[in-house]
Amino acid sequence: MSRIVRIIAFGLGLLGGVVASQGPEYSQQYRQRLGGAIDELKRVIARFDADAQANGETQDGAIARLRSNPDTLVNRQGAAMQGNVERLERLQLHREVMMQAGPFARIALMVRDGDRDVMEATYRDFEPAMPVTEEGIISAIAGFIVIWGGFLLIAGFLRSLFRRPRQQIRA
Repeated sequence: MSRIVRIIAFGLGLLGGVVASQGPEYSQQYRQRLGGAIDELKRVIARFDADAQANGETQDGAIARLRSNPDTLVNRQGAAMQGNVERLERLQLHREVMMQAGPFARIALMVRDGDRDVMEATYRDFEPAMPVTEEGIISAIAGFIVIWGGFLLIAGFLRSLFRRPRQQIRA
């Protein structure tokens, strides 16, 4: 195989390794943002619970009271608070499952069950980095091997397709 093809394959392999290493980094930044969303929802709900308690209500009772109010604004605030409580439960469960999962399973869980709002916000602020965790290094190596090996296989296949049969020299 020509030297140029091997050089191109190596360069693409390096690029594949760098790109593949960003999966664990994105997952790590997602988990940080997920924690921030949970903390903020806890703060909002704690303030609501304190207001409800000061008025002799439970959280559920205060939400039901708001939602049954004929004033559209008040009714919507009740629905919004119910949504906050449900989202907090969902995010906490998701975070628990992610923290108990193995390194590569966390990426799969994020992709499969991740909170879309948190994922979009993470993407907007994502800063590529080269993670030096076991997960990041293995991802980089796997990305390199897949792209490098794949390119060499395809190049070899194409070369064999277009190779002219050699003419035999007759004596």
